[in-house]
Amino acid sequence: MEAATARARLEEMLADLEESARVLQHGDGDTGELTTVDQHPADSGTNLADADREEASLEILQAQQERVREALARVDAGTYGQCVDCGAALPDERLDARPDAARCVNCQQRAEAGGR
Repeated sequence: MEAATARARLEEMLADLEESARVLQHGDGDTGELTTVDQHPADSGTNLADADREEASLEILQAQQERVREALARVDAGTYGQCVDCGAALPDERLDARPDAARCVNCQQRAEAGGR
């Protein structure tokens, strides 16, 4: 994949992730409720579960943002498309599916298995 194409895709991904995080953090302000006062005792539990889910989602978005920023840094360094572990070229199909991919499939499997 060409560096300019990779940069454009990664910057678009980053903008989308940042917008998703912004919406998740601040919401659109409209809860659909007529009042902000809990109407039922279970509402507090639901609110807590929703807050936990939003926090977990935000952490995932932030991790994705970091991977995209690291990929952009690899574009700048001229190493985009090379496995960060073994240096092998990443197939275009892998980069098409995961523009932020840092490792070849074999090295990624080892990393996920804790072999790094």
